Amino acid sequence: MNAGREARRAASRAGNSPALTTIARIGFAASGLVHLLMGYLAIRIATHQGGESDQSGAFAQMVKLPGGMIILWVTVVGLTALALWLLLQASLGIGSSSKKRWARSLISLGKAVAYVALAATALSLALRHPTDSAASTQQASGTILSLPGGQALLIAVGLITAGIGGYFIYKGARKKFHEDISLPAGGAGKAVDLLGIAGYVAKGIAIVTLGILFIVAAVKVDPKDASGLDGALKALVALPFGEAILLVIACGLVAYGLYSFARAKLAKL
Repeated sequence: MNAGREARRAASRAGNSPALTTIARIGFAASGLVHLLMGYLAIRIATHQGGESDQSGAFAQMVKLPGGMIILWVTVVGLTALALWLLLQASLGIGSSSKKRWARSLISLGKAVAYVALAATALSLALRHPTDSAASTQQASGTILSLPGGQALLIAVGLITAGIGGYFIYKGARKKFHEDISLPAGGAGKAVDLLGIAGYVAKGIAIVTLGILFIVAAVKVDPKDASGLDGALKALVALPFGEAILLVIACGLVAYGLYSFARAKLAKL
């Protein structure tokens, strides 16, 4: 028990390091830029201009910006630091008897894994070894399906992914993101509030769609149906009024990007 408390104290001290929290804020800003670019690419898809609207496409667009490679490397560092900070936050619940603290630790751990994956995608492009998110997702799905009970496992992955998307929708609709930031007063606070609501709900819908595609791939035993976030957004176009729906989600991704920029300054670290 004493060892657990000492570990949490050490993690707390490390998590409160000015250098780490500063770089973590850069990570939030980097995430904001990624989502802005994803929203832009989703708009292009909705208007039949082509492109990939997932993280790989966003990083490819980032390189095209003035000083793009420098921005990409800063993004790698920022996202990695943000993942490390989240891992430290997750460790604060280890050995605790509080169910709420354990739940928060699991959420922080899940976010850390997501940011590590995002940083790895950015790093592969920075090292001139770009990866295709859709192809990687299909390959991973194929590997899962080849395992004993793989169909059930992939369905479970789809349900978990859809559940994460549902959590994003819930967090936006119920304004639970207020727990993450110090909301300013006046018009600025209202603007951040609206960006948070729109951003979390839109991102949640996209992730739910991705989860559904995993389930479809499992039912049809065809990993090609699990084509990543880009495939999820493109699948929306096939729905009635799909282009309008995708445009709304694209604007929501832009809103999430702008909210992430605000969070870089307002986050409770």
